[in-house]
Amino acid sequence: MISIENLSVEFGVKPLFTDVSYVINRHDRIALVGKNGAGKSTMLKIIAGLQQPTRGRVSKPKELTIGYLPQVMVLSDTLTVRQETEKAFSDTITLEQHLDSLNQQLADRTDYESDEYQELIEEMTNLNEQLTMINSNNRDAEIEKTLLGLGFERKDFDRPTSEFSGGWRMRIELAKILLQRPDLLLLDEPTNHLDIESIQWLEKFLATNSATVLLISHDRAFLDNVTNRTIEITCGTIHDYNVNYSKYVVLHAERIEQQRRAYENQQKMIEETRDFIERFRYQATKAIQVQSRIKQLEKIVPIEIDEVDNSRLNLKFPPAPRSGDFPVICNGVEKSYGDHLIFKDVEFMIRRGEKVAFVGRNGEGKSTLVKCIMDQIPFNGELKIGHGVKIGYFAQNQAQLLDENLTVFDTIDRVAVGDIRTRIKDILGAFMFGGENIEKKVKVLSGGERSRLAMIRLLLEPVNLLILDEPTNHLDISSKQVLKDAIKAFDGTAIIVSHDRDFLDGLVSKVYEFGNQRVREHLCGIYEYLEKKNLDSLQELEKKDKTADKASDKTAAEQPAKPQTSDTLSFEEQKDLKRKRSQLEKTVKATEKQISDLEQEISELETKMTTPEGSSDQNLYIRHGQLRQELEAATEKWMEASEELENLK
Repeated sequence: MISIENLSVEFGVKPLFTDVSYVINRHDRIALVGKNGAGKSTMLKIIAGLQQPTRGRVSKPKELTIGYLPQVMVLSDTLTVRQETEKAFSDTITLEQHLDSLNQQLADRTDYESDEYQELIEEMTNLNEQLTMINSNNRDAEIEKTLLGLGFERKDFDRPTSEFSGGWRMRIELAKILLQRPDLLLLDEPTNHLDIESIQWLEKFLATNSATVLLISHDRAFLDNVTNRTIEITCGTIHDYNVNYSKYVVLHAERIEQQRRAYENQQKMIEETRDFIERFRYQATKAIQVQSRIKQLEKIVPIEIDEVDNSRLNLKFPPAPRSGDFPVICNGVEKSYGDHLIFKDVEFMIRRGEKVAFVGRNGEGKSTLVKCIMDQIPFNGELKIGHGVKIGYFAQNQAQLLDENLTVFDTIDRVAVGDIRTRIKDILGAFMFGGENIEKKVKVLSGGERSRLAMIRLLLEPVNLLILDEPTNHLDISSKQVLKDAIKAFDGTAIIVSHDRDFLDGLVSKVYEFGNQRVREHLCGIYEYLEKKNLDSLQELEKKDKTADKASDKTAAEQPAKPQTSDTLSFEEQKDLKRKRSQLEKTVKATEKQISDLEQEISELETKMTTPEGSSDQNLYIRHGQLRQELEAATEKWMEASEELENLK
């Protein structure tokens, strides 16, 4: 599908790539990995056609469509969320407007027998077929499904995009790209601004979408669930593995070990050759052999080891001063902004030494409760911080508090104590501040680099309660492992706000779920929580809770004097209710099977459409449009029946 041939990119003296070649096949799901600065984002820009290589070329079909999501982009803030998202269908909207124009022309004309009139009819027929094939009638449903999947609520659709943070506006851009259904998706850190639920939705979307995917991510679980091929960029070249990320890690370690052995053997051979030359240099009888060895040395191509594995660096927090048995106690904590309730009736206790996670959709109050614990904002209720608690707090704005006139090295040197001072360069290297970067002034660092530097400072401070708000957003996989190991070995208490499942796995023993203005405690690890949540259908549970909350908020005058239960219904009414439930359950079950069958048939049809024969078969496209319409109708029927059944229950 796409051929990268002898690609070279040079910035200054040191080249980024040299003569890189590989092929991206249709339906590949590729993870692009490598250290920060290796050239991953540059590679995506070159494939997207936004940047030109120094040498080499990228060959791709003319009809190929590409969707590219960069890490940072300039966003428009003049439209509502729905209007901005509708831009994904600009081509379809143009076709619809042209069709309306043709319809109007046909209505105004009376020369029914003329060639021009027949040409208009033929053009209108072709346009109708095109719109049927792309299923234009399903546009609003597709927009809603995608925006809801990425964490928006229906009430957000008509809000101006200017009311949303940069992270949420990036989600709108991601929604537009996904709705365009391009042949190739290029995604640069798509999970950075997503919560766990939205990441899971994106995983399912990419798994069922027929597009080819090339992505960069530091979320190991996301890579494992989405990709089936891994391309590593290192030392100006690439290594291509036809496996997912976890299997690549094993193969990569084996390759590094092989390189290390080959390097050691070569060094041993060089040393022995030099010894021979020095020993017999002045003996005439050995002159020919000495000259031969000298030439042999000149021809040797030095073996390089691709990179140093910094993930094995053993970094520890300083010993935590002892605190009280319960560093944090919440009793009936409530927080509102005006009439907007964030959460209420928050009740929990965190014991000394526990590692807990705050999870939930963005905007549900995770960071707000952290600010309450830090006493940065007012709240209602009782929140106690235990005796002798010393808090180490990491938030994105912590990076803004660094002294801009210090170098990277001096920033850490000023807080490091004891033996750790001898290892500052190793620590900085583990967090991607290697070589000359340690002499950079803080004021020239990017936002991500400042965040990493603030994280290193926190690692060196003697505290007993760590509060980390999205600590992994700007860390690569090896740096995250260093941080994770350090927190696991930390003998104090930790509260971690994160959407990174792999980072939280094996780290936390308790999960606090934020949602529906409540905070629920789950006494388990992150994957047990996710499994339980899927089995229990948390979304339906929250729907019930909302109904219950509304009922409890009503005044006595608004509530019925005596709610009807099965005990107060007559026998006939109970019988009718039971029969109606049974009918609805059958409808739900039947439509679920219908949806499953339709999705299977659509999938099989899409597979045929990707073949050379199928791509030119118009009947397949027409049938595809019909099936999509049937699927939409079945889904709507299932939703209505499910909601009615839920209300009856």
